[in-house]
Amino acid sequence: MRILLDANALMMPVQFKVDLFCGLQELVGGFEPVVLPGVVQELTGLCRAKGRDGAAARYGLSLAERCTVAGANEVEPGTVDAQLIDYAVRHNCLVVTNDRLVKDRLLEHGIGVIVMRKQKKLDIVRK
Repeated sequence: MRILLDANALMMPVQFKVDLFCGLQELVGGFEPVVLPGVVQELTGLCRAKGRDGAAARYGLSLAERCTVAGANEVEPGTVDAQLIDYAVRHNCLVVTNDRLVKDRLLEHGIGVIVMRKQKKLDIVRK
């Protein structure tokens, strides 16, 4: 099962002190973590920040290295959020995000979303 990771998902381990990959393993079993090139670029830009956000982005970038990066031919032009939604719909994969707008749009398309509950536990939301 493919699981698409948003930039904020890759920053969760530092922000919420959770083990993202172990949490996903417990939730769904075996999975293939996937990131989009735009997410990697987003994290790279955020790495320049100081403090906790910069540290979270740097750690997120290191996690992204453990993921399959979608090929440029698999991603439509547009914003990273639009690309996430399009990729998830075309590949029917779950998406990890805490972005409310992205989550709502994914649910409208019938795509399951993995979110952080009570800043402690991952949970799948489906419409």
